[in-house]
Amino acid sequence: MGEFAFGRFIESVGEVIDVLGVVAIVVGVLYASVDAAFRGLRRRSPVYTRFRRVLGRAILLGLELLVAADIIKTVAVTPTLESVGVLAIIVLIRTFLSWSLELEISGRWPWQKRAGAGEAEPGDSDPAEAAGARPTTA
Repeated sequence: MGEFAFGRFIESVGEVIDVLGVVAIVVGVLYASVDAAFRGLRRRSPVYTRFRRVLGRAILLGLELLVAADIIKTVAVTPTLESVGVLAIIVLIRTFLSWSLELEISGRWPWQKRAGAGEAEPGDSDPAEAAGARPTTA
């Protein structure tokens, strides 16, 4: 495989990961919307906070895939000083967006400790359900 063929292959891999990032966001939007609609119709709460959390997680996953695709396409295919500089700016912007979304979803920065095993995530209606406990019958 020649250098040109290898570069073309790597670029194609980056394009596939780009598409996967967009698909992750679109599927996440659809899933969050359908989930919120069913929760609203069944009057199960929380509707809004769960919608935001599910949507935010889908966007985070999509952003991570898009950053990976940009890194692959920029560094592996055209590692010029200009392209690396543009990549650095894109990664900084997407990292800021990811951190902001993480703060919105979980109520803490990514480097802060997670809640204990028995504690609920923000927006969960039932702490026992959030901890994985099943209801028991007497």
